[in-house]
Amino acid sequence: MNKIVMLDINFDYGNEIQTINPVLLISKNDVVLVDCGYPNFLSFLEDEMKSKGIDPNSLTKVLITHHDNDHMGALYEIKEKYPHIKVVSSEIESEYISGKRKSLRLLQAEEVLKVMPEEQKQFGIEFCETLRKVKPVNVDIVVKDGDNFDWAGGCQVIFTPGHMPGHISLFLTKTNSIVTGDAAVIENGELVIANPQFTLDLNLAENSLEKIISMNVDNYYCYHGGKLVRSATR
Repeated sequence: MNKIVMLDINFDYGNEIQTINPVLLISKNDVVLVDCGYPNFLSFLEDEMKSKGIDPNSLTKVLITHHDNDHMGALYEIKEKYPHIKVVSSEIESEYISGKRKSLRLLQAEEVLKVMPEEQKQFGIEFCETLRKVKPVNVDIVVKDGDNFDWAGGCQVIFTPGHMPGHISLFLTKTNSIVTGDAAVIENGELVIANPQFTLDLNLAENSLEKIISMNVDNYYCYHGGKLVRSATR
């Protein structure tokens, strides 16, 4: 009954096919989706869940690792269609997910827009508009570093700030695995920092990356890059 299911969501973005990998943590009493893609991605999620033999109605929680639009964008429509689902995040990120505080990514984009070369400004304007369209959702369950749950047979919250100040990852004790969110991505078979140019605190991000690498787990489930099996890289 306890298992981890990685979803493969393929989509067209800027005329190229991209992939994100949300993860489902399944146990007797819970089906937890970790991160949920951009706005209007609910149908992608539902189709991919069904293709893996999982009924979307069985979802009980959505955990958001951080408030970037590609991680929480579909949250509003998920809650609209499945109002029983509980939203989970860290306390810091809950302020942004709920709209109580302005998106840090939007603040960053607005600052970058001010110094953009004229030929790039239209892209910057459109990016800011995209971020403004992400709808806030109240967080039901606030978690902190070290909190334990029985998701997928055993799960511990790991505080991994840097990419965003309240970013969290998950250590899955039964399978000795980590769901990284954007604390790490896979490039050329290695774990690296996600988009260093957009990372809000690079030093913290480097510390978080070192932290999850030093845990020496067998599997890393990365939102960008998929699954890295550590034993294959040793």
